[in-house]
Amino acid sequence: MSQTLYFLAEKKPAGRDFVKDRVSVVQYSREPAVQFYLNTYTTQGEILDSVRGLRHKGGRPLNTGAALQYLSDNVFTVSAGSRRLEGVPQVLILLSGGRSADNVDAQAAALKQLGVLTFAIGTRNSDSKELQKIAHSPTYALSVSQVYFKCSQLLFSCLFSVDTAKKDIVFLLDGSDGTRNGFPAMLDFVERVVEKLNVGENKDRVSVVQYNDIVGSVRGLRHRGGRAPNTGAALQYVRDNVLTSSAGSRHLQGVPQILILLNGGRSSDNVDTPASTLKQLGVLTFAIGTRGSDSAELQRLSSDPSHALSVSDFTDLPSVQEQSTPRTPTLNMSQTLYFLAEKKPAGRDFVFLLDGSDATRSGFPAMRDFVQSVVQTLSVDDSKDRVSVVQYSREPAVQFYLNTYTTQGEILDSVRGLRHKGGRPLNTGAALQYLSDNVFTVSAGSRRLEGVPQVLILLSGGRSADNVDAQAAALKQLGVLTFAIGTRNSDSKELQKIAHSPTYALSVSEFNDLPSVRHLLKSTPDIFFMEITPESPTIPVDTAKKDIVFLLDGSDGTRNGFPAMLDFVERVVEKLNVGENKDRVSVVQYSIDAEAHFYLNTYTTKDDIVGSVRGLRHRGGRAPNTGAALQYVRDNVLTSSAGSRHLQGVPQILILLNGGRSSDNVDTPASTLKQLGVLTFAIGTRGSDSAELQRLSSDPSHALSVSDFTDLPSVQEQLSSVMSRLNMSQTLYFLAEKKPAGRDFVFLLDGSDATRSGFPAMRDFVQSVVQTLSVDDSKDRVSVVQYSREPAVQFYLNTYTTQGEILDSVRGLRHKGGRPLNTGAALQYLSDNVFTVSAGSRRLEGVPQVLILLSGGRSADNVDAQAAALKQLGVLTFAIGTRNSDSKELQKIAHSPTYALSVSEFNDLPSVRHLLKSTPDIFFMEITPESPTIPVDTAKKDIVFLLDGSDGTRNGFPAMLDFVERVVEKLNVGENKDRVSVVQYSIDAEAHFYLNTYTTKDDIVGSVRGLRHRGGRAPNTGAALQYVRDNVLTSSAGSRHLQGVPQILILLNGGRSSDNVDTPASTLKQLGVLTFAIGTRGSDSAELQRLSSDPSHALSVSDFTDLPSVQEQLSSVMSRVLVRSTPRTQTVTAEKKPAGRDFVFLLDGSDATRSGFPAMRDFVQSVVQTLSVDDSKDRVSVVQYSREPAVQFYLNTYTTQGEILDSVRGLRHKGGRPLNTGAALQYLSDNVFTVSAGSRRLEGVPQVLILLSGGRSADNVDAQAAALKQLGVLTFAIGTRNSDSKELQKIAHSPTYVYFKCSQLLFSCLFSVDTAKKDIVFLLDGSDGTRNGFPAMLDFVERVVEKLNVGENKDRVSVVQYSIDAEAHFYLNTYTTKDDIVGSVRGLRHRGGRAPNTGAALQYVRDNVLTSSAGSRHLQGVPQILILLNGGRSSDNVDTPASTLKQLGVLTFAIGTRGSDSAELQRLSSDPSHALSVSDFTDLPSVQEQLSSVMSRVLVRSTPRTPTVTGKKVTDFYIPKS
Repeated sequence: MSQTLYFLAEKKPAGRDFVKDRVSVVQYSREPAVQFYLNTYTTQGEILDSVRGLRHKGGRPLNTGAALQYLSDNVFTVSAGSRRLEGVPQVLILLSGGRSADNVDAQAAALKQLGVLTFAIGTRNSDSKELQKIAHSPTYALSVSQVYFKCSQLLFSCLFSVDTAKKDIVFLLDGSDGTRNGFPAMLDFVERVVEKLNVGENKDRVSVVQYNDIVGSVRGLRHRGGRAPNTGAALQYVRDNVLTSSAGSRHLQGVPQILILLNGGRSSDNVDTPASTLKQLGVLTFAIGTRGSDSAELQRLSSDPSHALSVSDFTDLPSVQEQSTPRTPTLNMSQTLYFLAEKKPAGRDFVFLLDGSDATRSGFPAMRDFVQSVVQTLSVDDSKDRVSVVQYSREPAVQFYLNTYTTQGEILDSVRGLRHKGGRPLNTGAALQYLSDNVFTVSAGSRRLEGVPQVLILLSGGRSADNVDAQAAALKQLGVLTFAIGTRNSDSKELQKIAHSPTYALSVSEFNDLPSVRHLLKSTPDIFFMEITPESPTIPVDTAKKDIVFLLDGSDGTRNGFPAMLDFVERVVEKLNVGENKDRVSVVQYSIDAEAHFYLNTYTTKDDIVGSVRGLRHRGGRAPNTGAALQYVRDNVLTSSAGSRHLQGVPQILILLNGGRSSDNVDTPASTLKQLGVLTFAIGTRGSDSAELQRLSSDPSHALSVSDFTDLPSVQEQLSSVMSRLNMSQTLYFLAEKKPAGRDFVFLLDGSDATRSGFPAMRDFVQSVVQTLSVDDSKDRVSVVQYSREPAVQFYLNTYTTQGEILDSVRGLRHKGGRPLNTGAALQYLSDNVFTVSAGSRRLEGVPQVLILLSGGRSADNVDAQAAALKQLGVLTFAIGTRNSDSKELQKIAHSPTYALSVSEFNDLPSVRHLLKSTPDIFFMEITPESPTIPVDTAKKDIVFLLDGSDGTRNGFPAMLDFVERVVEKLNVGENKDRVSVVQYSIDAEAHFYLNTYTTKDDIVGSVRGLRHRGGRAPNTGAALQYVRDNVLTSSAGSRHLQGVPQILILLNGGRSSDNVDTPASTLKQLGVLTFAIGTRGSDSAELQRLSSDPSHALSVSDFTDLPSVQEQLSSVMSRVLVRSTPRTQTVTAEKKPAGRDFVFLLDGSDATRSGFPAMRDFVQSVVQTLSVDDSKDRVSVVQYSREPAVQFYLNTYTTQGEILDSVRGLRHKGGRPLNTGAALQYLSDNVFTVSAGSRRLEGVPQVLILLSGGRSADNVDAQAAALKQLGVLTFAIGTRNSDSKELQKIAHSPTYVYFKCSQLLFSCLFSVDTAKKDIVFLLDGSDGTRNGFPAMLDFVERVVEKLNVGENKDRVSVVQYSIDAEAHFYLNTYTTKDDIVGSVRGLRHRGGRAPNTGAALQYVRDNVLTSSAGSRHLQGVPQILILLNGGRSSDNVDTPASTLKQLGVLTFAIGTRGSDSAELQRLSSDPSHALSVSDFTDLPSVQEQLSSVMSRVLVRSTPRTPTVTGKKVTDFYIPKS
């Protein structure tokens, strides 16, 4: 019972009128049949009535595996009513009367992975081992001697001893012949279980745990059982669920956190990351193991190796108790504070980086003495301090690591023996990078992850020959405290960049003067003991003013209490000191979606606010989406443009009034607000979930409750009290955000011929702005770029560090000249080359990025994608134009339309500067990069190696392959882990294998070892990048970019490209691909930087045999990038699925088929005659084979049906033996189903292979057949009596036995779409812009419906209206008659709302309308048609949801007006030809016939997503044409 309660015990609901349990019943034999879903019935009575009415299904065999799979796919899903994703326990009770005819292993494992708790109950005829496999654990497999299932009482006692849990329970009843007699008893059993449940639609969740007798509680525990332990996951669970404020942890108050682990064996999962996380949090972990434990693992698990303790077995634990007692209860302050993040860890890690170049030969002894003098002051012998010394010139050399020596004497001896390295040039940047990658690491002895301060002391005698910016920044991000000490020959600015802060950059005349610096360090010892954490907030907290947002639950459940909410808001406002520079107030109401009634900067007086509040109306709507509402407040209200002053340090307070549990997840948005420092108070009623309120609040004590909203006055004083008690440290805890000093300004100046006369005025404008900036104190940075046909950088953000230098450079600017004006290209250039770390941008450090564009004309190229890319980067763009500029274009480029400014001519620019100056806050607003629409899953990666196979790399090619092999060895390869593809190129490119070709490391390595150098003239790297983009980084080739999996391209290049690389490289950057370009001495270093996703990702070796030296550097950069990577919102190009198919006939031409060959030829002709070749839809290829294959013609050889038929008629039998079918299939994969041979597979065109074989293959076909299936080829294998039927089944797409009398039957199998019925969804744009046209939309819908054959088993219709969000007026299964639909349509009212979110609406249709529970019949093959009526461009991204619908096979017709974006309509449509336009909606009748015509054509040729395909054996190759 206790084991079961562990899984089922949930929190006790606070209310009585809310639904807890849901029930579904499925009956199965050969296939499953749902009797009702989890969301079909909401009362106990309805369920009991349905159960009483169940009839025995019958049938055989018993396919339990298929039934379990069906449950995973169709019942334990959101659309079927499962609340699994909300954390509701999922319970499956299987009643089975016999052994399954199919395999149950994978399906049972899948249910366990979903977290389903399965009870498997069988009779004497059942297989007990099979039941144990299916059950959650063997103890949950129950058996009875007869089918009356007398164990029901036992199950009751297990399942329902806790009646406060809510559960989703699925009964899976065996309805095969063998259970006929026992079926009534099954039904009785189901009925008795249901009688014990509290059935309904929703429920409350309360977590209340109270206890006194701890010992008694521990004594009652029972062993859990299960396979080898996942200690890593357990540590993570403790971190996420136990060591939190909401669970009672007081770590924020400084109370030590202690974890004692008792472990009996090695973990089955990785423990390093979660153990490191606990160490970073300051948790004191003791790991106690037995002889079965891994001692090294115990040490890694412990907060310190000395805390790892061992016993022979657990009976010896008393012996270890004494051992740990002195440590645990008597921890002195230094021991305890070691583990607390706020305090100083014991010891420090010191790294000395010594300039060993030729120029420091004479000063080296002084350096050596300095190191010795510092080491003598350290505490090495008691294991506190550690020391490493690295010497460098051209490259670094480690003298010893942090973990090499453990005594001061050993270190001093080694230092005394140091010899000067020598060499040139001095590459300080490379040395700093080496330290990041190889010294400040766990393996080298660094204790950075344990919180030990990392100190770097650099002694440098000259200026670096390479760039140090990115490398110095990387060390700062690691938290390394760097002192940079130089001589008179050093570059002081460079030292300041490298040092932790400019004050840590010290200088001596020569190295003999170093003792003076040591004295300086010693006089300020606290710098060695400071905690190296993110910088303290530079924002003073102004508690004299507040920004307060009220978030009101306006869902249906709060209708009665809404007036009381408004009274509460009014009373709170009355207590405030409202004013523009005092307190500000905003009110937001939400249900399904949120809406701001007014913003923080809307009203500046108390009377205005109170007046607006009194006029509010209750919004209404189903159960509230509190999570989405919090995100709305974050994105739309707590922003500078909406009046928030969080960047000025004004406290941000959110008061939530909530009446019920959220319908969506609140954890992520609540956490985001906490991270932003928002003080959230969550006030709920008896209908609210108190645990959820605590998670919503910034602190559990800020979660307040009333019985109902009329009791809010009782909590007002409590709220005021809590708010007033917030002292400064508490406020800072929530408000502490690092605000980097300064801003990065980039001026982009139109230098085309048309601006020659106005250029002096532009120059003056730039000077006037620069004069207002704070450059000299290292806050603001400036860059200027001038452009016409192409851009030219005048200076970068890190070129000048003083205002005087910048002004001098600006005064000297000369007009560039040239035409045309390519603004789009210039914006792209800024993204790729200026707003980057190497160019001085501090974007990744959170510094605001500001772009000021001065443009004197319309751009000759497109600016849309480039402007969007800058917005995604978080750049705040001001676009200033003249009378000759295109105002709409400027608005597109600008951060928002209000940031697009205009002057008559450039001489009027001072008026704009005055405008900017009058609203200075626009320079201080928070510019947040747009949220990625794709979550990043860094636990897996898609990696493509692009190898230069041109003539110049022939000698180095083996070294390339070795490099690839070594990198792959480090990966975690698997279908759901890391994937790898290899592409080789010279003049053109070829994929050796795709991301979905291999799923094991051995297969990949084996394939790589077999690669041969391609050869060819100078490489076309640009074309190769485009090839990777179009053919490899696609879903069909195995790319998972749409699922958020990082896409990594590693280019090995031996020479400069013969073609242009900029556009394809830029395309990959826009897609978020992380490109690393590794070149040799023959490569163009500037080109490598342009090819890379960031200049720091361009790496170099002298030749390819030196690749091992760069491997660690690559791994380090990759790991850093993936950890911090926030991908841009990917512009997903919806893949066009062209009409038509590619058919390949593979004909057995061996000696044995000579007499049957004419019949084969006739068969091919009969099939070709049914195809649509002439209108470029279908393509055909014929291959004949015996010992080896011979192509008769390729897919792109002929373009007319006549040509193909003529060629087929002329076919001659090939002859030969043996019959190598495996080799022929491999040939097709490599040479026919390829782009160059005319295959359109990568464009989504179905690939069909028809094999006619007259005998058994002499070679193996397994791997080759599998490869074709992986490519998505639909294979029909047709044989004679001499063929091997099992072999044919292996080759065929599936082994299903289908008889092909003729080609027509073949097509009926291939393309079995039920066009006699359709599911049609109308998606209507109900935003403000369509108000006048809405009646015409409804008329159009009515006219289309009149043409349909409506009925439950005929055509079905749904109507959805959307603006900001979407709402279904009725679903596909709501009405079954034409009259009902028309009547409902006539009663529709225009919704209203700002610019439409078409992307979100498409996703809503996908998730809520095109589902089985909403009446969609897509699983039965019924065509799914979406008709979109749209009046304007979408406010959100439409590409991903449109692509999803295309992948599902939905036929989307997008009809727009003059206000729509025609390009967007084409992307929305399933095919560009399905995008139709009218001038306005009153013209819709003109498009109705066009729509009907296109629909009828499409439905005739429409193919289902998953055709049922076969292998078939025929008696002979005589196939009657009838």
